[in-house]
Amino acid sequence: MNVTASTVCLTVDDVAASRDFFLTHFGYTEAMAADGFVSLSRQDAAFSIVLLRRGIEVLPAEQRDQRASGLILAFTVDDIEEQERRLRAEGVAITMALREEPWGERLFQVTDPNGVVVELVEWAAAADA
Repeated sequence: MNVTASTVCLTVDDVAASRDFFLTHFGYTEAMAADGFVSLSRQDAAFSIVLLRRGIEVLPAEQRDQRASGLILAFTVDDIEEQERRLRAEGVAITMALREEPWGERLFQVTDPNGVVVELVEWAAAADA
């Protein structure tokens, strides 16, 4: 198998609200869009984001009414304190304060208008195996 790209697909109630959140605060660009669908990309990101409106008929019937939940989109950055300051200045609520875990992970979380949790992570020290 040769994986040529990675995408996370999220089913949300308000596609435009999540789209605007990722465009405004995380530098994604809109690659394509249609009614109830938008694909977002970022040149340096490990994955693209596809947003689908809950109930959209392109999904199998058993998936149509589900919402994105129980997952965390994590972005590894090298300037976590600056990113936290930037997001606060842009009016984004920090839903989990910046903290450092004993294993060297520094992280904080924000949540998009549809409840999608976004975590920013920076490694304070190389993890020992």
